[in-house]
Amino acid sequence: MSTQPDLLYSEEEEALRAAVRDLLADHCDAPGVIARTESDAPHDLAAWKALADGMGLAGLLVPEAKGGQGATHREVAVVLEELGRAVAPVPYLTSAVVATEALLACEGEGGLLAELASGRRIGALAVALNVVPGGAYKVVRHEGGVLHGELTGIADAAVADVLLVPADDGGLYAVDADAVTVTPQVSLDLTRPVARVVLEGAAGRLLGDAEPAVRRALRAGAGLLASEQLGLADWTLTETVRYLKDRKQFNRPVGGFQALKHRLAQLWLEVVNLRAAARGAADALATGEDVDVAVAVAQAYAAPVAVHAAEEALQLHAGIGMTWEHPVHLYLKRAKADSIAYGTAGAHRAALAELVDLQAP
Repeated sequence: MSTQPDLLYSEEEEALRAAVRDLLADHCDAPGVIARTESDAPHDLAAWKALADGMGLAGLLVPEAKGGQGATHREVAVVLEELGRAVAPVPYLTSAVVATEALLACEGEGGLLAELASGRRIGALAVALNVVPGGAYKVVRHEGGVLHGELTGIADAAVADVLLVPADDGGLYAVDADAVTVTPQVSLDLTRPVARVVLEGAAGRLLGDAEPAVRRALRAGAGLLASEQLGLADWTLTETVRYLKDRKQFNRPVGGFQALKHRLAQLWLEVVNLRAAARGAADALATGEDVDVAVAVAQAYAAPVAVHAAEEALQLHAGIGMTWEHPVHLYLKRAKADSIAYGTAGAHRAALAELVDLQAP
């Protein structure tokens, strides 16, 4: 019997939110994130260490018996909301969610889960960031016990210690980053870089079957990405409201003009609805009920709202898109990049139509 999803935050989840927000205020302030995007090392490994090692958040999805915290996707969703609010350049979604979920589906993970859970190593699933759950993905050639091939669009590969690589024999292999060549690719989102990964006779350790592991990993990634998009949309709305209260035109606050009030009210409704969709997906992933439907609904809705919120923030801050020192451009770029991550809204709507047997005419 199906139960109603619980969309409210528990006291523990609110306490977790406060702790993560405090940590990010210390580590991921806007000037610091902007400075990092201009450097050769966009990832903030000090913030990652504080999240993973200091707070144990990298192992939330890993059972205690395997070296993790034994929490659920609901707690992970709260962490991702805060990371989205800060556009934090840390490999949390890619390592603590996607790579971890792939390993949870593998019998032969051999202690790798515990290493990812502790934050000692960073993992990345070597599947392009734009692949929709259940979609086709590129594989490498497994020949003579080693792997050959090239994969592109791999998020956070530059900072990964171990790559989980699907091969043409149907297996998923753990490959040390030292054994491959990682070349940065140009990415719109400066805070989540993507890279090309080339394997030329790289040794890999077989973890298990690739197909179920990749499907599970991408489904969790898509479902929890909605929480990151929620955090991003919430921050841009809050900051825009704050700015419009302070900014004066014709000797009165700009936010007092009726036309802008209507735009903000519309955006607020969209963000509230996104919160419901994102919480629904997180709860479904945690309970295992109607997961595919909840994830497809969340992703079909999340991308347009996050992009709209960031675009409105850019416009209502008087169109300061060319002012590099203000962080709003980072939010717009992350929102646009997230809108194709783990499948577009259109791909998720098509998946949803199939799931509920609502075929196109």
